[in-house]
Amino acid sequence: MFGKLLRRVLAVLTIVGALSLPGPGVQRAEAASVCSGRPVKAIGFPTGELRIYKKRTLVCALTVVRRPGALRAMSVSLQPRGGRAVVDRGRFTRHAGPVTVHALNRCVRVSGTVAGKSASTGWILC
Repeated sequence: MFGKLLRRVLAVLTIVGALSLPGPGVQRAEAASVCSGRPVKAIGFPTGELRIYKKRTLVCALTVVRRPGALRAMSVSLQPRGGRAVVDRGRFTRHAGPVTVHALNRCVRVSGTVAGKSASTGWILC
């Protein structure tokens, strides 16, 4: 009787433990959900990549470091034409941003920097 109960408890604990471990799918889902919308443009530069997404009336941008790990100075800037730039600047390990602006029928200008190297666009999505 006691052995049967012990086996059931161990089986339940094993199942609960296996379900609570994060798998590789969890990390991919987080990375994919940083900006909503469809990817519009990705601009690579020596230390990172500038990524731009669009969803109907919103444009979202982030700067992603090429080799994550150590803290690095990073920034991302997103400016709608006729509006003020939205900037995320600091020392990060993976990415700067996301920054989002309303840009229905408006051009935007995007720039990103990682450790002194940068990339930028002209006016795009016009």
